[in-house]
Amino acid sequence: MNAPITISRLFTDKSDLGRTEMREHQQGALEKGEILLEIKSFSLTTNNITYAAFGDAMQYWNFFPTGEAGFGHMPVWGFADVIASTTPGIAIGERFYGYYPIASHVVMRPGRISPRGFYDIADHRLDLVSAYNQYSRCSEDAVYRADREDLQALFRPLFVTAFMLADYLEDNDWFGAQQLLLSSASSKTAYGTAFCLLSEDRVKLAALTSPRNADFVGGLGCYETTTLYDDIETLDASIPTVYVDFAGDAALRARIHHHFDPSLTHDCVVGAAHNAPHSKPVDMPGPAPKFFFAPEQIAKRNKEWGPDEFNARFNRAQEAFFAQLSSADPVWMTVKTGHGFAAAQAVIKTLAESGGDPAIGHMIEFG
Repeated sequence: MNAPITISRLFTDKSDLGRTEMREHQQGALEKGEILLEIKSFSLTTNNITYAAFGDAMQYWNFFPTGEAGFGHMPVWGFADVIASTTPGIAIGERFYGYYPIASHVVMRPGRISPRGFYDIADHRLDLVSAYNQYSRCSEDAVYRADREDLQALFRPLFVTAFMLADYLEDNDWFGAQQLLLSSASSKTAYGTAFCLLSEDRVKLAALTSPRNADFVGGLGCYETTTLYDDIETLDASIPTVYVDFAGDAALRARIHHHFDPSLTHDCVVGAAHNAPHSKPVDMPGPAPKFFFAPEQIAKRNKEWGPDEFNARFNRAQEAFFAQLSSADPVWMTVKTGHGFAAAQAVIKTLAESGGDPAIGHMIEFG
């Protein structure tokens, strides 16, 4: 890289997650041990809104600091190509899948380089969750296929959470429950979790959703029952139940706790699709909400199963899920591709304000 380049970045207003602003800065020559990646494509889902909603609490804003009070740099999953490198083992032209900022380019400092990829070991990332610092070399990724980059970007990070959440619930013997009650059941992580549990007959999978998404949820075939949020009080409160919360809505949580008390055995917080507070109301009965953190279950299973067995199990499950996505009738998801920052801004605004259409998967391409 002989001349400075302009890096464009999209910042998120922390007080209004649907509002974004563009920023630009000049990037000079790389330091030794750095690479410059040009971001080519990435997915946008309610999961990204969850990252923003928990940005301070879970340190998601810390991966790509803005240096600007009140604004965060929303992380996304996608693909980028190396366009400059001062790092042995990382060649210009290589493509990597991983966790990127919404930006035209990003500078990283690769470490722990292997045929599979690298970790970004920039100083500000050393104390952050390592799973988000790992970048996969597409040429060596066993599950990568160029013709399904969209599915990988849209579902792989979500399916990791879904796969590990299903494993976590089973690993804890369903917390003594006979029913899993999943809010925001139309979300990709929710129905990915349900897909992983389709062969499980020890617990009933019950969906909670809005009238707008009821037909979609019912058509998935992943849930035994589908109930509208307004009808929660019609559910059998005597069934021992685990609440699996993808909505992050405190008022909804309180209703469920009051209705199922004392049959509610566990409250598992996974996401914030409704972009609402998830704190426990003071007068709410039952178990305190507990946030599910997939990297903890990954670390546990890597230790118990070994990395090779863990990867083999995950890859088999992901292949089965991708096959289902490709063959489902009715179709589970249609990919809609937008181009450039303006398209990203429009999608983010929609996802933050309404959650978007669960049957649409949004991809953004640059260049």
